[in-house]
Amino acid sequence: MKLVINGEERSFSASMTVEALLGELGVDSRKVAVERNLEIVPKSSYAQVAVNDGDKLEIVAFIGGGSSAAGIGSGPSAAGIGSGPSAAGDTFTVAGKTFTSRLLVGTGKYKDFEETAVAIEASGAEIVTVAVRRVNLSDPTKPMLVDYVSPKKYTFLPNTAGCYTADESVRTLRLAREAGGWNLVKLEVLGDQTTLYPNMPETLKAAEALIKDGFEVMVYCSDDPIQAKMLEDMGCVAIMPLGSLIGSGLGILNPTTIRIIKETVKVPVLVDAGVGTASDAAVAMELGCDGVLMNTAIAHARDPVRMARAMKLAIEAGRLSYLAGRMAKKSYADPSSPTSGLI
Repeated sequence: MKLVINGEERSFSASMTVEALLGELGVDSRKVAVERNLEIVPKSSYAQVAVNDGDKLEIVAFIGGGSSAAGIGSGPSAAGIGSGPSAAGDTFTVAGKTFTSRLLVGTGKYKDFEETAVAIEASGAEIVTVAVRRVNLSDPTKPMLVDYVSPKKYTFLPNTAGCYTADESVRTLRLAREAGGWNLVKLEVLGDQTTLYPNMPETLKAAEALIKDGFEVMVYCSDDPIQAKMLEDMGCVAIMPLGSLIGSGLGILNPTTIRIIKETVKVPVLVDAGVGTASDAAVAMELGCDGVLMNTAIAHARDPVRMARAMKLAIEAGRLSYLAGRMAKKSYADPSSPTSGLI
């Protein structure tokens, strides 16, 4: 029997079930999702579903979101996120789920899983993005992200980093749901490899299909208030306009349009991509955004763990500043001390 598994042809002595195949490959069935001939195999059916000669299978697992590993039939990936608890009692709610941290963080680009886990802990984040990639069948016992960052402790947010079409994105998130059972997902459909800018027509197409399929979609999009309103009207649970290009560290390039988006839609608005340092995160929060998602700003800092702490504090400071209400801008000086009673 010949099978094509994760793009490679492999030979086996006889037909077998999906469960038996995973056992022969040395893959832990609890940590993966399986697709057979473009149809997802439910975990509950691994022992019943047989694989036959000529079948094509994909065996995938979660990796750090934002890794440069290739996706399922797609190009390079990218991602972002970050934050910690804000003012006491000031919570963040998306799709009916409430969180104390307004910082979402990515899990990719770190030097190893140990650093990933420590940095996420330091950030105070409760939501972490994860990507879906093929299992390394040459070393199936190699540690996986879930061995260091537990979905029991953090809310995993599967994303479609590396996807360039609506079909790729929908397929990826359906596999992610089978692997972990999550309906809350982050959709991003990229337009090109140079800018990683969102392809909005494909994004709208994918969002519509995912919502019909029961997903709760948080969506990466351009900083366009009209597109943002369209996504909200369609049923997306959070709008995530880019601050600047993914992984660029350029900061918030168009604060006015992001502020307008926040004023236009009622669902949470989170800046996604482009944050480079703590002041960028604070600026996003001072605009009234509900949160910030980042990855590279923390993972590629000289000291990722220290930067994670800085981002946590920046999110808190920016949120408190927004709630406090800034002073009015004036054209001329206004002395702080009273002028009456001068000597």
